[in-house]
Amino acid sequence: MIGVFDSGIGGLTVLRWVRQRLPQAPLLYVADQRWSPYGAKPSWLLQQRCDAIADWLIHQGATLLVVACNTATAHCVEALRKRLTVVVVGVEPGIKPAALGSRTGTIGILATENTLASSRYQDLAARFNPNTRILNQPCPHLADAIERGPDNPDIDRLLHEYVPGLVEAGVDRLVLGCTHYPLVRERIQALIGSGIRLIDTGEAIAAEVGRRYQSIPGETASTRLLTTGDAQRLRKLIQAYPSLNAAFSEADCAQAPAALLDGPM
Repeated sequence: MIGVFDSGIGGLTVLRWVRQRLPQAPLLYVADQRWSPYGAKPSWLLQQRCDAIADWLIHQGATLLVVACNTATAHCVEALRKRLTVVVVGVEPGIKPAALGSRTGTIGILATENTLASSRYQDLAARFNPNTRILNQPCPHLADAIERGPDNPDIDRLLHEYVPGLVEAGVDRLVLGCTHYPLVRERIQALIGSGIRLIDTGEAIAAEVGRRYQSIPGETASTRLLTTGDAQRLRKLIQAYPSLNAAFSEADCAQAPAALLDGPM
């Protein structure tokens, strides 16, 4: 079984690629909506949530974990890998494909404050800085706005605040550095125009999962979605975003067990 988790619905943009890549694999997803968003949470809380969810998923039988959150990956994935014996796949902003594909040598990164401030991200960016101009755009509250549904007017307000400056600065590649952001990629593309390419690493992450996952004889395809928030709200959010509804309209949504609800608020 493959265990996948995020602070909310953003990781479903990765899960849909994983399921497309491995259609016969059993998938168990945890949306940690009780503590969403992760983007501005302290590192100790992020580690506590990642540890609790990872341990529970392994107890359920997961032999590979996907940390489907850029912020959680940036702050917690190395500690998880040191502590756990299962394969742990993280996500990180697609600086490499953006830099290698850039014609102008200027790329933009949309990400949470925590992702951009992390040493992991800084190390990644430093590999390309000598030859690439990287413009970091922190996006406070954007993931949270997306988490509240596509009709939330704050989404467009925040996009108009964060995106145009990057266009004016001459980027020709714009990296979606949070797994929530692909849910509004059409709105972002409308702001940046057809001459700037959006970079989303969901498909590449799924390819990595496909290379590293070892299936178990007799396992059958299934997709279970759990939330530490409200299961009905999770279902409504999936229905509200067309790309999620197309991928997960038939999936079971349920409340996460009590073991995942404990922790500081």
